Amino acid sequence: MILEGRHAVVYGASGAIGGAVARAFAAEGAVVHAPSHAEVDALDEAAVDAHAASLPRIDISFNSISIGDVQGTPMVEMAVADYVEPLARQVRTQFLTTRAAARRMREHGEGGVLLFFGGTGDPPRGFSLGMLQAGFIAVEHMRRQLAVELGPDGIRTVTLRTGGVPESLPDGIEGREAIARSLDESTLSGRSATLEDVGRVAAFVASDHARTMTGATVNVSCGALLD
Repeated sequence: MILEGRHAVVYGASGAIGGAVARAFAAEGAVVHAPSHAEVDALDEAAVDAHAASLPRIDISFNSISIGDVQGTPMVEMAVADYVEPLARQVRTQFLTTRAAARRMREHGEGGVLLFFGGTGDPPRGFSLGMLQAGFIAVEHMRRQLAVELGPDGIRTVTLRTGGVPESLPDGIEGREAIARSLDESTLSGRSATLEDVGRVAAFVASDHARTMTGATVNVSCGALLD
């Protein structure tokens, strides 16, 4: 198992992406710490820092909490708060959790991995994503800066970038089947990445097999996004 003995903290493990990553980490031997929102509010500085300090160590950190973003509404029809506030929450939670993890990684002096989800990409035609892409881009620049600053400590930063994972679409979303079909059709292979695919790649990236990868994005889009 490629993550044997590693301690991974996964915020948002109750969600589709976070759950897939947490399961993959555990399957590869990691000790997974997956606090619920009731246990740790990942937007609260004191709570995040206290939780990180309570763990035996942190070798891997991943955050995919829900930020309450509004999708399906054209930007020109959105309220200011519906665009700006989720963006602020996304930047805040990623900053707080990666900072706390990096501090613990520096303490034990054996490096670690800060794993992100999102990356950059073209907005899809026919569906309004609100602030989602803006949030991904903001976090991507955070990840690049962290890569430069933390590289000397052996701490790697990598983003998983998909073209959309149909399984992660909420059941109640309007036009779910059509959206899922369009995601599959946008790929070069005729199918989108699954949650299991994302989890397996996350586990690989977090392992020593990927020790040369940092300051990078990993394309898990089945060709929907071309590098």
